Amino acid sequence: MSRPSTAATPQELQRRLGVPDAVVIGLGSMIGAGIFAALAPAARAAGSGLLLGLALAAVVAYCNATSSARLAARYPASGGTYVYGRERLGDFWGYLAGWSFVVGKTASCAAMALTVGSYVWPGQAHAVAVAAVVALTAVNYAGVQKSAWLTRAVVAVVLAVLAAVVVASLTSAEADAARLDIGSDAALGGVLQAAGLLFFAFAGYARIATLGEEVRDPARTIPRAIPLALGITLVVYAVVAIAVLAVLGPQRLADATAPLSDAGRAVGADWLVPVVRVGAAVAALGSLLALILGVSRTTLAMARDRHLPHVLAAVHPKFKVPHHAELAVGAAVAVLAATADVRGAIGFSSFGVLAYYAIANASAWTLSPDEGRPARVIPLFGLGGCLVLAFALPLSSVVSGAVVLVAGAAAYGIRRRVTAHRGR
Repeated sequence: MSRPSTAATPQELQRRLGVPDAVVIGLGSMIGAGIFAALAPAARAAGSGLLLGLALAAVVAYCNATSSARLAARYPASGGTYVYGRERLGDFWGYLAGWSFVVGKTASCAAMALTVGSYVWPGQAHAVAVAAVVALTAVNYAGVQKSAWLTRAVVAVVLAVLAAVVVASLTSAEADAARLDIGSDAALGGVLQAAGLLFFAFAGYARIATLGEEVRDPARTIPRAIPLALGITLVVYAVVAIAVLAVLGPQRLADATAPLSDAGRAVGADWLVPVVRVGAAVAALGSLLALILGVSRTTLAMARDRHLPHVLAAVHPKFKVPHHAELAVGAAVAVLAATADVRGAIGFSSFGVLAYYAIANASAWTLSPDEGRPARVIPLFGLGGCLVLAFALPLSSVVSGAVVLVAGAAAYGIRRRVTAHRGR
């Protein structure tokens, strides 16, 4: 059986990424600022049930990853669940998935950019954030392989920082395994909310699927890369959460503004504090890089179908990237990073991403065995898990997310009506 050609027509992207590149991009999306920022709010929600929330988020993420991998192998095109929903459930559901992803992840991009600014130069966080967006948009513009190379460096730095925190914490006399015990404060609602917040940190494996048009031999590469990236991330998150929880305990972790730095101070390793600051800034840069990649590819797919301005569907003749979409996404994120306070973006983004994956699981349910359908329980549990976690998020996140989805649905209806009127 011959391999698919890597050649691309002028308006197609080029297949350059193998399994290692795809895994690294997935890791860069997941092992990012989430692990530095999401542990404290999750601990506030779940208390001593934090690890239960992490496990639940991982199970839902596994179901979503499996469904996404099977669909991406079947439909290896840019756009991810936007394409799967359109092909399996109909145009509206594909559009709604794309809308959820683009709006939610654009806000996440701004949040990551501001995270970079707050760690690098707190007094000029907005200016640094805009500079970071401009620089990473330029990297993405120059080609997806350059993005993969930079992501490798980011992942290496972040893993080294996390390893230092884990070793310093677990080898310290301050570490106490009794702090891992689950107490009466671990209520079901809190555990579910923590899982929803921690899901934000797992959601990056979608980046592999949204880059489906740039992956070599996608039928083999994507199903291998997605679970591998997710598995590595789960191990890293679990070890870090256990280490920090063993040192700080649920209450101190819940009250921490910088949990990994606080863990370093608690064990007397003050040298870790600046190291963690650098690691957090680099991690946020890695997340931002991968987010811009994913949002621009979904924008490209929606523009091809004219759900967004068709000019955004242009592909650069030399670099083979959706350059108009990347510039538009970069400009939108830069404006948000310069003007907005997006500290609540994690909850908002989680709601949008969970809606996105709910549609992915519903799409996977419709696959036949000949099309690589996963075991029925996987998309069923994934769909139910996404809906439960979405509505277990803080009320403000649920309300704002629902408003955005309704606005998107209304825009779709208006466009369809205008198009039908013109066709008469």
